[in-house]
Amino acid sequence: MKTLPQIAILDDYQNVALSFGDWSTVQTKAEITIFNHHMTSQEEVVRTLQPFQVVCVMRERTPLSREILSNLPNLKLIVSTGRRNASIDTEAAEELGIAISITGYHSSGAPELTWALLLAVTRHVVAESTSLRKGNWQREVGVDLKGKTIGIVGLGNIGSTIARYAKAFEMEVIAWSENLTSEKASEQGARLVSKEELFKTADFVTLHLVLSQRSRDTVTSSELDLMKPTAYLINTSRGPLINEEDLIEALKSKKIAGAALDVYDIEPLPTDHLFRKMDIVLATPHIGYVTEDTYQIFYEDTISRIEEWLFADSGIS
Repeated sequence: MKTLPQIAILDDYQNVALSFGDWSTVQTKAEITIFNHHMTSQEEVVRTLQPFQVVCVMRERTPLSREILSNLPNLKLIVSTGRRNASIDTEAAEELGIAISITGYHSSGAPELTWALLLAVTRHVVAESTSLRKGNWQREVGVDLKGKTIGIVGLGNIGSTIARYAKAFEMEVIAWSENLTSEKASEQGARLVSKEELFKTADFVTLHLVLSQRSRDTVTSSELDLMKPTAYLINTSRGPLINEEDLIEALKSKKIAGAALDVYDIEPLPTDHLFRKMDIVLATPHIGYVTEDTYQIFYEDTISRIEEWLFADSGIS
């Protein structure tokens, strides 16, 4: 009897992968194993994934390094959600003959969460709700957005969407990135400023850059020292854009009013991390893209990519 190919779906934290899309055809041709927990070591990843021909990964949850891929001789296909996944060694995969396929993406989730975090920190939503549940009433005084200045670091697709949101709230919009021009900024309703001016004058600084060696540590103590003591820092992009140690020190010393963070240097965030405990940090568990519409695209496209592989001339028939 012919052995069915083995498919692994990794890091399905909410246990919902099979509820998005019709997996019935795949299930008749292959065996699917769901992994709900995050594997924390290379050894665990290699040991767990040894039997699988197909591995489906959620973008940047489980890294697939050269060392890991080199120790998975059965692996033929990686399906990754989203347009890019920096945690896969694509060069190693190509050398090892492992195909990589990507899915579509729904782009509204990240900017919507960014704005939700901004509103939540300005109106102390979490603190007020927690206090209310304990039997209290009004405790904090909120901050208005109208007339305030938002500084957008990176005015690409997401940053431009944030600029539009800010304009709807009658905010002043300034922006900076290394290659941003005045013309491009103006087209998006923003005013180009220097990096120093942005951090000095913005009431809210929000980061929207692709992580690279150049963008890593875009925000360090130098930038944090420029910020107003009433200003907030928001990051829904990538954790290493901010020097984490410098941010913790700035928060401890109350150099800024607070931070709203959805991304971190290490994910999942360690259970004893200070960001889980600091009152002036609003922390969420990298949920910027965790929405119904996005997951629908992710998993329907994942199904299509697997079916293409299963029924290809070189695959399973």
